[in-house]
Amino acid sequence: LTMGARPIAGLNSLRFGPIEDGKASPEIVARNRYLFEHVVEGISGYGNCVGVPTVAGEVNFHPRYSGNPLVNAMCIGVLDTSQITTAAAAGIGNPVLYLGSATGKDGIHGATFASVELDEASESKRPNVQIGDPFAEKIVIEATLEALATGAIVAIQDMGAAGLTCSTVEMASKGSVGMSVDLDLVPMRESDMTSYELMLSESQERMFCVAEKGRENEIIDVFKKWGTHAVVVGHVTDDGLVTIRRHGVIEAQLDPKLLTDHCPVYTSKIEEPEYHRAAAKFAPDELEEVDLKQALLDLLAHPDVASKRWVFSQYDQQVQTLTVRRPGEADAAVLALRGTKKGIATKIDGNARITYLDPYNGGRLAVLEACRNVACTGAKPLAVTDGLNFGSPQEPHVYWQFDRAVKGIADASAELGLPVVSGNVSFYNESELGEVPPTALIGIVGLLEDASKSLSSAPPAGTTLALLSTEHTLSAQGGLGASLFLTTAYGMEDGLPEAPDVAAELRLFEALVEGAASGDLVSAHDTSEGGLALALAEIALLSGGLSGTLPVIDPAGLYGEVSGRVVVGISDLARAKALAERHGLQFFEIGTTDDSGTLALKDADERTLEWGVPEMRDAHEGTIPALMKH
Repeated sequence: LTMGARPIAGLNSLRFGPIEDGKASPEIVARNRYLFEHVVEGISGYGNCVGVPTVAGEVNFHPRYSGNPLVNAMCIGVLDTSQITTAAAAGIGNPVLYLGSATGKDGIHGATFASVELDEASESKRPNVQIGDPFAEKIVIEATLEALATGAIVAIQDMGAAGLTCSTVEMASKGSVGMSVDLDLVPMRESDMTSYELMLSESQERMFCVAEKGRENEIIDVFKKWGTHAVVVGHVTDDGLVTIRRHGVIEAQLDPKLLTDHCPVYTSKIEEPEYHRAAAKFAPDELEEVDLKQALLDLLAHPDVASKRWVFSQYDQQVQTLTVRRPGEADAAVLALRGTKKGIATKIDGNARITYLDPYNGGRLAVLEACRNVACTGAKPLAVTDGLNFGSPQEPHVYWQFDRAVKGIADASAELGLPVVSGNVSFYNESELGEVPPTALIGIVGLLEDASKSLSSAPPAGTTLALLSTEHTLSAQGGLGASLFLTTAYGMEDGLPEAPDVAAELRLFEALVEGAASGDLVSAHDTSEGGLALALAEIALLSGGLSGTLPVIDPAGLYGEVSGRVVVGISDLARAKALAERHGLQFFEIGTTDDSGTLALKDADERTLEWGVPEMRDAHEGTIPALMKH
């Protein structure tokens, strides 16, 4: 919004402790369910009212999130690039305006509270939590966009972390100017607020801007029309200092660059943990045999994989009427942009289990997974944003996790030619249970030249399916290392993920984009957690049935997790093979979708497995609603 963009889509990535009975004490499970229920309720309550659709997301569960759940949000906006607004204050003597809701005592120290280790005393810090008002936010959105359209705004920034402190300091520093602000003029909810509280409050729905001198009333009139505050509280100065006054007395004065450009920097000790070295020695051939048929049902019922319809059905996915592919229909959300046939696809992804065991490849795989999801709709990935959630960087093994994950994200993005345009880092995510698993989340936005040609995850019955993949030489762990199958079948988190071939994956993305545009591909669904068998099960659930042949039916062949594989529905076999050959990809014909109500798989040695669609649906669709009835 502060760049002049209208928000058109929201995404979220949520992490909670176990919600299944027996996975933790009854009290902890009950608390996790409570948090899960009310976080989703909060997102839907705000997002649905503010008029921005929630179009995609993910939810994962792990015991280490019990003491510290994670809520990450991503927003996409559209604007005319010639109308981009910055936050760099400029123009000596230009007035500085406070915009939006009045300042209250909620959210004081909210930013620092987000980076402390939680303990029994944390309940006393409830005032640190901001209280949002979506209807006020809707007014601020519309008033801000209208005010920006006047051309009277020189610079603008929202009042986020540290409130007025951050806005004044950052805007002055970016513009290499000074700024004088009179706190007596700041709209406040409570008359007894101190200067300290006014400067650090993180009350929501507030903006801060610099206007052209003599045109401030144009902005004030717009906000007055929308029924919210717009007040001149100061002006830009030429002394290079931020000066804060209250009751005529200087409360604070400093060079803003001391806070933005000269912060203390320390380098933590890095120490590769023993568990990472031990994971390299994991040997799948030492595992006991399990029931491979039951293993798929267990995977479908695992809360990480089970349908999140209980979640996304609470969100308004179609407000603004741009959404073409909704949650559950495709590997990424697709939105059609007004005034053009083009569309965008977007997804957010991350796998903390993989990142814990192998942070470098975990970072790379997170980028590739999100890109692959976007490419599966037929969109070309364009840009990366990240949300990095870790424990204390002062712990050598945590800093190692962070260092390696960031290098993985950077390397994969560079190899793909994608800019990392924004992001967020959250440290000290710890409780008495220890630090959270290293949770590196990646958001991707991609472009469709024609939104009407976007691909769904599954084709209609009667469609030929094939596996389009990069060439892999697998390790001895065969894709079972760090897999969800190990967790569900053996209760283990061990092994290392298969290292991806980023250059080959780029060719895969290009093939998916070309195949969607030409019509040679009619659907695309990537294989990730749960491997090829789980991807085929999800297709069968959407199509009504599936009969196919796999290279081999064994644990690795069914449930091994190998990057760079996509199950595609094809319109013409010869043209699809030619597409794969042009892009240097492997092509394996699997079978066809049907309306048989079964998923039937066999291999060259005539080993067969068969599942009924109703039993798979019960596992996949019924798990989370049943757990949340408690």
